Amino acid sequence: MFETVLIANRGEIALRVLRACKELGMRTAVVYSAADADSAVVRLADQAVRIGPASSRRSYLNAAAIVEAARQVGAQAVHPGYGFLSEDADFAEICADNGLTFIGPPPAVMAALADKSSARALMSRAGLPLSPGSVAPVPTAAAAAEVAEAVGYPVIVKAAAGGGGRGMTVVHTPGELRRAYTRTRAAAQAAFGDDRVYVERYLTEARHVEVQVLCDAHGNGVHLGTRDCSVQRRHQKLVEEAPAPSLPAAVLDTIAETALRGALQVGFVGAGTLEFLVDAEEKFHFLEINCRIQVEHPVTEMVTGIDLVHEQLHIAAGVPLRWRQEEIRLHGVAVECRVNTEDPERGFAPTPGRLERFTPPGGPFTRVDTHASAGYLVGPWYDSLLAKVIVWAPDRELALNRLERALDEFDVAGPGVHTTIPFVRRVLDDAAFRKGRYTTGLVDRLLAAPARGPTSTPAPRTAPAADPDATHRRTR
Repeated sequence: MFETVLIANRGEIALRVLRACKELGMRTAVVYSAADADSAVVRLADQAVRIGPASSRRSYLNAAAIVEAARQVGAQAVHPGYGFLSEDADFAEICADNGLTFIGPPPAVMAALADKSSARALMSRAGLPLSPGSVAPVPTAAAAAEVAEAVGYPVIVKAAAGGGGRGMTVVHTPGELRRAYTRTRAAAQAAFGDDRVYVERYLTEARHVEVQVLCDAHGNGVHLGTRDCSVQRRHQKLVEEAPAPSLPAAVLDTIAETALRGALQVGFVGAGTLEFLVDAEEKFHFLEINCRIQVEHPVTEMVTGIDLVHEQLHIAAGVPLRWRQEEIRLHGVAVECRVNTEDPERGFAPTPGRLERFTPPGGPFTRVDTHASAGYLVGPWYDSLLAKVIVWAPDRELALNRLERALDEFDVAGPGVHTTIPFVRRVLDDAAFRKGRYTTGLVDRLLAAPARGPTSTPAPRTAPAADPDATHRRTR
Protein backbone atom coordinates (compact mmCIF):
# COMPACT_ATOMS: atom_id res chain seq x y z
CA MET A 1 0.00 0.00 0.00
CA PHE A 2 0.96 3.64 -0.23
CA GLU A 3 2.65 5.57 2.54
CA THR A 4 1.29 8.98 1.49
CA VAL A 5 -1.63 9.84 -0.79
CA LEU A 6 -2.18 13.33 -2.21
CA ILE A 7 -5.85 14.27 -2.52
CA ALA A 8 -6.33 16.50 -5.57
CA ASN A 9 -9.82 17.76 -4.84
CA ARG A 10 -11.93 19.72 -2.38
CA GLY A 11 -15.24 19.69 -0.54
CA GLU A 12 -17.00 16.59 0.69
CA ILE A 13 -15.19 14.16 -1.63
CA ALA A 14 -11.76 15.33 -0.43
CA LEU A 15 -12.87 14.70 3.14
CA ARG A 16 -14.30 11.31 2.17
CA VAL A 17 -11.01 10.21 0.58
CA LEU A 18 -8.97 11.55 3.49
CA ARG A 19 -10.95 9.49 5.97
CA ALA A 20 -10.51 6.33 3.88
CA CYS A 21 -6.76 6.85 3.66
CA LYS A 22 -6.45 7.37 7.40
CA GLU A 23 -8.47 4.24 8.09
CA LEU A 24 -5.97 2.25 6.00
CA GLY A 25 -3.01 3.76 7.85
CA MET A 26 -1.86 6.11 5.10
CA ARG A 27 -0.59 9.63 5.57
CA THR A 28 -2.67 12.26 3.80
CA ALA A 29 -1.76 15.40 1.93
CA VAL A 30 -4.17 17.79 0.25
CA VAL A 31 -3.91 20.65 -2.19
CA TYR A 32 -6.11 23.67 -1.68
CA SER A 33 -6.95 27.03 -3.20
CA ALA A 34 -6.97 30.35 -1.37
CA ALA A 35 -10.76 30.05 -1.06
CA ASP A 36 -10.43 26.74 0.82
CA ALA A 37 -7.66 27.70 3.24
CA ASP A 38 -9.94 27.25 6.24
CA SER A 39 -11.63 24.06 5.03
CA ALA A 40 -12.08 20.97 7.16
CA VAL A 41 -9.92 18.79 4.90
CA VAL A 42 -7.00 21.22 5.18
CA ARG A 43 -7.33 21.14 8.95
CA LEU A 44 -7.45 17.34 9.13
CA ALA A 45 -4.76 16.43 6.57
CA ASP A 46 -1.24 15.55 7.68
CA GLN A 47 0.09 18.03 5.12
CA ALA A 48 -1.54 20.73 3.01
CA VAL A 49 -0.15 22.65 0.04
CA ARG A 50 -1.69 25.84 -1.30
CA ILE A 51 -1.56 25.68 -5.09
CA GLY A 52 -3.31 28.84 -6.28
CA PRO A 53 -6.15 31.34 -6.01
CA ALA A 54 -9.85 30.53 -5.97
CA SER A 55 -10.04 30.09 -9.75
CA SER A 56 -10.22 26.37 -10.59
CA ARG A 57 -8.04 26.81 -13.65
CA ARG A 58 -5.26 28.17 -11.49
CA SER A 59 -5.69 25.68 -8.67
CA TYR A 60 -7.62 22.39 -8.86
CA LEU A 61 -7.19 22.18 -12.65
CA ASN A 62 -3.51 23.13 -12.52
CA ALA A 63 -1.89 19.74 -13.20
CA ALA A 64 1.68 21.03 -12.90
CA ALA A 65 1.03 22.58 -9.49
CA ILE A 66 -0.64 19.40 -8.21
CA VAL A 67 2.23 17.17 -9.34
CA GLU A 68 4.76 19.53 -7.79
CA ALA A 69 2.78 19.44 -4.53
CA ALA A 70 2.83 15.63 -4.61
CA ARG A 71 6.59 15.67 -5.01
CA GLN A 72 6.97 18.17 -2.16
CA VAL A 73 5.07 16.00 0.30
CA GLY A 74 6.62 12.72 -0.85
CA ALA A 75 3.35 11.19 -2.05
CA GLN A 76 3.35 7.94 -3.97
CA ALA A 77 -0.21 8.28 -5.28
CA VAL A 78 -2.77 10.92 -6.27
CA HIS A 79 -6.50 10.48 -5.67
CA PRO A 80 -8.46 12.86 -7.95
CA GLY A 81 -11.92 12.39 -6.39
CA TYR A 82 -14.63 13.32 -8.90
CA GLY A 83 -14.80 16.32 -11.25
CA PHE A 84 -11.76 18.52 -11.90
CA LEU A 85 -8.97 16.24 -13.24
CA SER A 86 -10.52 12.91 -12.24
CA GLU A 87 -11.14 11.82 -15.85
CA ASP A 88 -8.28 13.68 -17.51
CA ALA A 89 -6.08 11.11 -19.26
CA ASP A 90 -3.32 13.68 -19.79
CA PHE A 91 -3.17 14.29 -16.04
CA ALA A 92 -3.04 10.55 -15.37
CA GLU A 93 -0.15 10.27 -17.83
CA ILE A 94 1.67 13.20 -16.24
CA CYS A 95 1.35 11.48 -12.88
CA ALA A 96 2.82 8.28 -14.31
CA ASP A 97 5.67 10.18 -15.93
CA ASN A 98 6.51 11.62 -12.51
CA GLY A 99 6.46 8.31 -10.69
CA LEU A 100 3.03 8.84 -9.15
CA THR A 101 0.20 6.31 -9.14
CA PHE A 102 -3.00 7.88 -10.44
CA ILE A 103 -5.90 6.28 -8.59
CA GLY A 104 -8.01 5.40 -11.59
CA PRO A 105 -7.75 3.54 -14.90
CA PRO A 106 -4.54 3.51 -16.99
CA PRO A 107 -4.17 6.69 -19.10
CA ALA A 108 -4.78 4.90 -22.42
CA VAL A 109 -7.97 3.25 -21.16
CA MET A 110 -9.20 6.50 -19.66
CA ALA A 111 -8.50 8.41 -22.89
CA ALA A 112 -10.58 5.93 -24.87
CA LEU A 113 -13.47 5.89 -22.39
CA ALA A 114 -13.57 9.59 -21.52
CA ASP A 115 -14.34 10.26 -25.17
CA LYS A 116 -18.06 9.43 -25.26
CA SER A 117 -18.03 8.62 -28.97
CA SER A 118 -15.03 6.33 -28.60
CA ALA A 119 -16.64 4.68 -25.56
CA ARG A 120 -19.80 3.99 -27.58
CA ALA A 121 -17.73 2.30 -30.29
CA LEU A 122 -15.80 0.20 -27.75
CA MET A 123 -18.91 -0.87 -25.88
CA SER A 124 -20.74 -1.66 -29.11
CA ARG A 125 -17.89 -3.99 -30.07
CA ALA A 126 -18.14 -5.53 -26.59
CA GLY A 127 -21.78 -6.34 -27.30
CA LEU A 128 -23.50 -3.65 -25.23
CA PRO A 129 -26.73 -2.24 -26.74
CA LEU A 130 -26.61 1.45 -27.70
CA SER A 131 -29.30 4.05 -28.20
CA PRO A 132 -29.94 4.48 -31.94
CA GLY A 133 -27.66 7.17 -33.36
CA SER A 134 -24.16 7.90 -34.58
CA VAL A 135 -21.21 6.04 -33.13
CA ALA A 136 -18.56 8.35 -34.63
CA PRO A 137 -18.76 12.16 -34.23
CA VAL A 138 -20.85 13.96 -36.84
CA PRO A 139 -18.73 16.59 -38.64
CA THR A 140 -21.49 18.85 -40.02
CA ALA A 141 -25.01 19.97 -39.28
CA ALA A 142 -26.11 18.23 -42.47
CA ALA A 143 -24.64 14.95 -41.23
CA ALA A 144 -26.38 15.45 -37.91
CA ALA A 145 -29.66 15.99 -39.74
CA GLU A 146 -29.18 12.71 -41.64
CA VAL A 147 -28.69 10.81 -38.39
CA ALA A 148 -31.70 12.49 -36.79
CA GLU A 149 -33.88 11.71 -39.79
CA ALA A 150 -32.81 8.07 -39.65
CA VAL A 151 -33.45 7.51 -35.90
CA GLY A 152 -36.39 9.89 -35.50
CA TYR A 153 -36.99 12.91 -33.30
CA PRO A 154 -36.47 13.88 -30.56
CA VAL A 155 -32.68 13.51 -30.60
CA ILE A 156 -29.93 14.70 -28.31
CA VAL A 157 -26.70 16.30 -29.49
CA LYS A 158 -23.85 15.39 -27.14
CA ALA A 159 -20.27 16.54 -26.76
CA ALA A 160 -17.85 13.65 -27.34
CA ALA A 161 -15.65 15.00 -24.54
CA GLY A 162 -18.57 15.94 -22.30
CA GLY A 163 -19.38 14.94 -18.77
CA GLY A 164 -21.15 16.01 -15.62
CA GLY A 165 -24.35 16.81 -17.51
CA ARG A 166 -22.69 19.48 -19.66
CA GLY A 167 -22.50 19.64 -23.46
CA MET A 168 -25.94 18.22 -24.28
CA THR A 169 -28.88 19.69 -26.19
CA VAL A 170 -32.24 18.00 -26.77
CA VAL A 171 -33.76 18.68 -30.21
CA HIS A 172 -37.47 18.06 -30.80
CA THR A 173 -37.93 19.14 -34.44
CA PRO A 174 -35.81 19.36 -37.61
CA GLY A 175 -36.08 23.15 -37.54
CA GLU A 176 -34.19 23.29 -34.23
CA LEU A 177 -31.32 21.02 -35.22
CA ARG A 178 -28.86 23.31 -37.05
CA ARG A 179 -28.89 25.91 -34.29
CA ALA A 180 -28.63 23.25 -31.56
CA TYR A 181 -25.75 21.54 -33.37
CA THR A 182 -23.82 24.81 -33.72
CA ARG A 183 -24.53 25.87 -30.14
CA THR A 184 -23.52 22.50 -28.68
CA ARG A 185 -20.25 22.43 -30.62
CA ALA A 186 -19.41 25.93 -29.41
CA ALA A 187 -20.27 25.04 -25.82
CA ALA A 188 -18.20 21.86 -26.04
CA GLN A 189 -15.19 23.77 -27.34
CA ALA A 190 -15.48 26.30 -24.54
CA ALA A 191 -15.97 23.71 -21.78
CA PHE A 192 -13.75 20.86 -22.92
CA GLY A 193 -11.45 22.25 -25.63
CA ASP A 194 -13.02 19.76 -28.06
CA ASP A 195 -15.97 20.60 -30.32
CA ARG A 196 -16.78 17.10 -31.60
CA VAL A 197 -20.37 15.98 -31.08
CA TYR A 198 -22.52 12.96 -31.85
CA VAL A 199 -26.27 12.47 -32.18
CA GLU A 200 -28.52 9.81 -30.70
CA ARG A 201 -32.20 9.19 -30.22
CA TYR A 202 -33.53 10.91 -27.08
CA LEU A 203 -35.70 8.66 -24.94
CA THR A 204 -38.32 10.91 -23.34
CA GLU A 205 -39.78 8.46 -20.83
CA ALA A 206 -36.80 6.44 -19.66
CA ARG A 207 -35.14 5.36 -16.46
CA HIS A 208 -31.50 6.29 -15.81
CA VAL A 209 -29.95 3.15 -14.32
CA GLU A 210 -26.25 2.71 -13.60
CA VAL A 211 -24.02 -0.14 -12.47
CA GLN A 212 -21.07 0.11 -10.08
CA VAL A 213 -18.09 -2.08 -11.05
CA LEU A 214 -14.74 -2.83 -9.45
CA CYS A 215 -11.96 -4.20 -11.68
CA ASP A 216 -8.34 -4.89 -10.78
CA ALA A 217 -5.18 -4.98 -12.91
CA HIS A 218 -5.23 -8.78 -12.95
CA GLY A 219 -8.37 -9.26 -15.05
CA ASN A 220 -10.78 -9.70 -12.16
CA GLY A 221 -14.01 -7.79 -11.76
CA VAL A 222 -17.30 -7.64 -9.89
CA HIS A 223 -20.43 -5.56 -10.14
CA LEU A 224 -22.12 -4.17 -7.05
CA GLY A 225 -25.65 -3.96 -8.39
CA THR A 226 -27.61 -1.04 -9.76
CA ARG A 227 -28.53 2.52 -8.84
CA ASP A 228 -31.41 4.59 -10.18
CA CYS A 229 -30.48 8.20 -10.94
CA SER A 230 -33.55 9.31 -12.89
CA VAL A 231 -34.30 12.33 -10.68
CA GLN A 232 -32.30 14.96 -12.58
CA ARG A 233 -32.39 18.62 -13.51
CA ARG A 234 -30.47 19.57 -16.67
CA HIS A 235 -28.90 16.08 -16.62
CA GLN A 236 -27.59 16.68 -13.08
CA LYS A 237 -28.71 14.14 -10.48
CA LEU A 238 -30.66 15.14 -7.38
CA VAL A 239 -31.83 11.88 -5.81
CA GLU A 240 -30.30 8.42 -6.22
CA GLU A 241 -31.21 5.04 -4.83
CA ALA A 242 -29.93 1.47 -4.76
CA PRO A 243 -31.05 -0.90 -6.04
CA ALA A 244 -33.09 0.52 -8.95
CA PRO A 245 -36.76 0.06 -7.98
CA SER A 246 -39.71 -1.49 -9.82
CA LEU A 247 -37.72 -3.31 -12.48
CA PRO A 248 -37.73 -7.11 -12.63
CA ALA A 249 -34.77 -8.76 -10.93
CA ALA A 250 -33.92 -10.52 -14.19
CA VAL A 251 -33.63 -7.17 -16.00
CA LEU A 252 -31.44 -5.70 -13.28
CA ASP A 253 -29.22 -8.78 -13.26
CA THR A 254 -28.82 -8.64 -17.04
CA ILE A 255 -27.92 -4.94 -16.97
CA ALA A 256 -25.34 -5.49 -14.22
CA GLU A 257 -23.78 -8.55 -15.87
CA THR A 258 -23.63 -6.77 -19.24
CA ALA A 259 -21.97 -3.76 -17.64
CA LEU A 260 -19.28 -5.85 -15.99
CA ARG A 261 -18.60 -7.75 -19.21
CA GLY A 262 -18.15 -4.45 -21.07
CA ALA A 263 -15.83 -3.02 -18.42
CA LEU A 264 -13.60 -6.10 -18.44
CA GLN A 265 -13.47 -6.30 -22.24
CA VAL A 266 -12.20 -2.72 -22.59
CA GLY A 267 -9.53 -3.22 -19.89
CA PHE A 268 -11.07 -1.02 -17.23
CA VAL A 269 -9.23 -0.86 -13.89
CA GLY A 270 -10.54 0.74 -10.70
CA ALA A 271 -13.98 1.81 -9.51
CA GLY A 272 -16.22 2.76 -12.41
CA THR A 273 -19.85 3.28 -13.31
CA LEU A 274 -21.60 2.27 -16.51
CA GLU A 275 -24.75 4.26 -17.20
CA PHE A 276 -27.79 3.07 -19.14
CA LEU A 277 -31.22 4.27 -20.20
CA VAL A 278 -34.04 1.78 -19.71
CA ASP A 279 -37.04 2.40 -21.95
CA ALA A 280 -40.72 1.67 -21.42
CA GLU A 281 -40.26 -1.86 -22.82
CA GLU A 282 -37.50 -2.46 -20.24
CA LYS A 283 -34.84 -2.55 -22.97
CA PHE A 284 -31.59 -0.93 -21.87
CA HIS A 285 -29.15 1.20 -23.84
CA PHE A 286 -25.54 2.07 -22.92
CA LEU A 287 -24.94 5.77 -22.31
CA GLU A 288 -21.40 6.19 -20.98
CA ILE A 289 -18.84 4.95 -18.50
CA ASN A 290 -17.47 7.12 -15.70
CA CYS A 291 -13.85 6.34 -14.82
CA ARG A 292 -14.02 7.70 -11.27
CA ILE A 293 -15.82 7.51 -7.98
CA GLN A 294 -19.36 8.86 -8.34
CA VAL A 295 -21.07 11.45 -6.15
CA GLU A 296 -23.75 8.84 -5.43
CA HIS A 297 -21.37 6.03 -4.44
CA PRO A 298 -22.62 5.97 -0.79
CA VAL A 299 -25.90 4.27 -1.69
CA THR A 300 -23.95 1.31 -3.07
CA GLU A 301 -21.79 1.24 0.03
CA MET A 302 -24.88 1.19 2.23
CA VAL A 303 -26.49 -1.80 0.52
CA THR A 304 -23.29 -3.85 0.05
CA GLY A 305 -21.22 -2.92 3.10
CA ILE A 306 -18.22 -2.37 0.80
CA ASP A 307 -16.12 0.80 1.13
CA LEU A 308 -15.55 1.84 -2.47
CA VAL A 309 -12.71 4.25 -1.71
CA HIS A 310 -10.89 1.55 0.24
CA GLU A 311 -11.25 -0.69 -2.81
CA GLN A 312 -9.95 2.05 -5.11
CA LEU A 313 -6.83 2.35 -2.97
CA HIS A 314 -6.24 -1.40 -2.83
CA ILE A 315 -6.69 -1.79 -6.59
CA ALA A 316 -4.38 1.16 -7.35
CA ALA A 317 -1.73 -0.42 -5.13
CA GLY A 318 -1.87 -3.56 -7.28
CA VAL A 319 -3.71 -5.73 -4.80
CA PRO A 320 -5.88 -8.40 -6.46
CA LEU A 321 -9.60 -7.77 -6.09
CA ARG A 322 -10.68 -8.83 -2.62
CA TRP A 323 -14.19 -9.85 -3.67
CA ARG A 324 -15.72 -12.53 -5.86
CA GLN A 325 -19.09 -11.99 -7.53
CA GLU A 326 -20.79 -14.68 -5.46
CA GLU A 327 -19.72 -12.84 -2.29
CA ILE A 328 -21.55 -9.65 -3.25
CA ARG A 329 -24.87 -9.43 -1.43
CA LEU A 330 -27.35 -6.55 -1.55
CA HIS A 331 -29.19 -5.81 1.67
CA GLY A 332 -32.13 -3.42 1.92
CA VAL A 333 -32.52 -0.07 0.18
CA ALA A 334 -30.43 3.11 0.33
CA VAL A 335 -31.50 6.55 -0.89
CA GLU A 336 -29.38 9.68 -1.25
CA CYS A 337 -30.37 13.26 -1.88
CA ARG A 338 -27.94 15.99 -2.83
CA VAL A 339 -28.29 19.18 -0.86
CA ASN A 340 -27.22 22.02 -3.13
CA THR A 341 -27.10 25.73 -2.43
CA GLU A 342 -29.43 26.47 -5.33
CA ASP A 343 -32.84 28.05 -5.86
CA PRO A 344 -35.14 25.73 -7.85
CA GLU A 345 -37.55 28.62 -8.40
CA ARG A 346 -34.83 30.42 -10.38
CA GLY A 347 -33.77 27.51 -12.54
CA PHE A 348 -31.58 26.02 -9.80
CA ALA A 349 -29.39 29.13 -9.82
CA PRO A 350 -26.52 28.98 -7.28
CA THR A 351 -27.08 30.98 -4.09
CA PRO A 352 -23.71 31.57 -2.41
CA GLY A 353 -23.49 33.03 1.07
CA ARG A 354 -22.28 32.42 4.59
CA LEU A 355 -24.05 29.76 6.64
CA GLU A 356 -25.27 31.15 9.94
CA ARG A 357 -26.73 27.78 10.94
CA PHE A 358 -25.70 24.31 9.88
CA THR A 359 -26.85 21.27 11.82
CA PRO A 360 -27.07 18.08 9.74
CA PRO A 361 -29.40 15.25 10.71
CA GLY A 362 -28.50 12.17 12.68
CA GLY A 363 -30.26 9.05 13.86
CA PRO A 364 -30.14 5.38 12.93
CA PHE A 365 -28.91 4.38 9.47
CA THR A 366 -28.48 8.04 8.48
CA ARG A 367 -25.23 9.25 6.90
CA VAL A 368 -24.31 12.81 5.95
CA ASP A 369 -21.27 13.47 3.75
CA THR A 370 -20.43 17.17 3.99
CA HIS A 371 -17.56 19.61 4.35
CA ALA A 372 -19.72 22.43 5.69
CA SER A 373 -20.29 23.79 9.18
CA ALA A 374 -21.79 26.84 10.83
CA GLY A 375 -19.92 29.91 9.58
CA TYR A 376 -18.85 28.20 6.35
CA LEU A 377 -18.75 30.50 3.30
CA VAL A 378 -20.40 28.99 0.23
CA GLY A 379 -18.47 30.78 -2.49
CA PRO A 380 -19.33 31.34 -6.15
CA TRP A 381 -16.25 29.55 -7.50
CA TYR A 382 -17.17 25.87 -7.34
CA ASP A 383 -19.95 23.32 -7.55
CA SER A 384 -22.93 24.10 -5.32
CA LEU A 385 -22.94 20.72 -3.56
CA LEU A 386 -23.18 21.33 0.16
CA ALA A 387 -24.02 17.91 1.56
CA LYS A 388 -25.35 14.47 0.74
CA VAL A 389 -27.92 12.84 2.99
CA ILE A 390 -27.94 9.05 2.69
CA VAL A 391 -30.26 6.68 4.50
CA TRP A 392 -30.66 2.90 4.61
CA ALA A 393 -33.62 0.75 5.58
CA PRO A 394 -34.74 -2.85 5.06
CA ASP A 395 -37.36 -1.73 2.51
CA ARG A 396 -37.92 1.24 0.22
CA GLU A 397 -40.93 2.72 2.01
CA LEU A 398 -39.08 2.94 5.30
CA ALA A 399 -36.01 4.34 3.54
CA LEU A 400 -38.08 7.15 2.01
CA ASN A 401 -39.72 7.87 5.36
CA ARG A 402 -36.30 7.94 6.99
CA LEU A 403 -35.01 10.42 4.40
CA GLU A 404 -38.03 12.65 5.03
CA ARG A 405 -37.32 12.51 8.75
CA ALA A 406 -33.65 13.36 8.17
CA LEU A 407 -34.55 16.36 6.01
CA ASP A 408 -36.91 17.52 8.77
CA GLU A 409 -33.89 17.67 11.07
CA PHE A 410 -31.54 19.41 8.64
CA ASP A 411 -31.14 22.98 9.88
CA VAL A 412 -29.21 25.15 7.42
CA ALA A 413 -29.64 28.88 6.85
CA GLY A 414 -27.76 32.00 5.88
CA PRO A 415 -28.45 35.37 4.22
CA GLY A 416 -29.47 34.78 0.60
CA VAL A 417 -28.84 31.04 0.83
CA HIS A 418 -31.46 28.75 -0.70
CA THR A 419 -31.22 24.98 -0.85
CA THR A 420 -32.73 22.09 -2.78
CA ILE A 421 -34.24 20.53 0.36
CA PRO A 422 -37.79 21.83 -0.29
CA PHE A 423 -37.63 20.56 -3.87
CA VAL A 424 -36.44 17.14 -2.73
CA ARG A 425 -39.48 17.07 -0.47
CA ARG A 426 -41.66 17.53 -3.55
CA VAL A 427 -39.90 14.58 -5.16
CA LEU A 428 -40.46 12.43 -2.08
CA ASP A 429 -44.15 13.40 -2.03
CA ASP A 430 -44.72 12.53 -5.71
CA ALA A 431 -46.99 9.53 -6.21
CA ALA A 432 -45.02 8.08 -9.15
CA PHE A 433 -41.78 8.40 -7.22
CA ARG A 434 -43.25 6.74 -4.15
CA LYS A 435 -44.31 3.81 -6.34
CA GLY A 436 -40.82 3.61 -7.88
CA ARG A 437 -42.28 4.15 -11.36
CA TYR A 438 -40.72 7.48 -12.26
CA THR A 439 -38.59 8.54 -15.24
CA THR A 440 -36.09 11.23 -16.16
CA GLY A 441 -39.05 13.51 -16.89
CA LEU A 442 -40.02 13.72 -13.20
CA VAL A 443 -38.24 16.97 -12.36
CA ASP A 444 -39.56 18.82 -15.42
CA ARG A 445 -43.06 17.69 -14.51
CA LEU A 446 -42.68 18.96 -10.96
CA LEU A 447 -41.24 22.27 -12.13
CA ALA A 448 -44.20 22.76 -14.44
CA ALA A 449 -46.56 22.34 -11.48
CA PRO A 450 -47.03 25.15 -8.95
CA ALA A 451 -44.74 24.93 -5.93
CA ARG A 452 -46.40 24.55 -2.57
CA GLY A 453 -44.02 26.65 -0.53
CA PRO A 454 -40.81 28.69 -0.43
CA THR A 455 -37.54 27.19 -1.69
CA SER A 456 -35.44 28.61 1.09
CA THR A 457 -34.96 26.20 3.96
CA PRO A 458 -37.52 27.00 6.65
CA ALA A 459 -36.45 28.30 10.00
CA PRO A 460 -36.47 25.75 12.81
CA ARG A 461 -39.94 24.83 13.97
CA THR A 462 -40.68 25.78 17.54
CA ALA A 463 -41.33 22.82 19.79
CA PRO A 464 -44.36 22.95 22.13
CA ALA A 465 -43.41 23.82 25.70
CA ALA A 466 -44.76 20.49 26.96
CA ASP A 467 -42.35 18.54 24.76
CA PRO A 468 -38.76 19.52 25.63
CA ASP A 469 -37.34 16.68 23.53
CA ALA A 470 -39.01 17.76 20.28
CA THR A 471 -36.57 18.50 17.48
CA HIS A 472 -36.64 21.04 14.72
CA ARG A 473 -35.56 21.54 11.82
CA ARG A 474 -29.57 21.43 1.37
CA THR A 475 -25.44 19.09 -3.81
CA ARG A 476 -25.98 18.11 -7.10
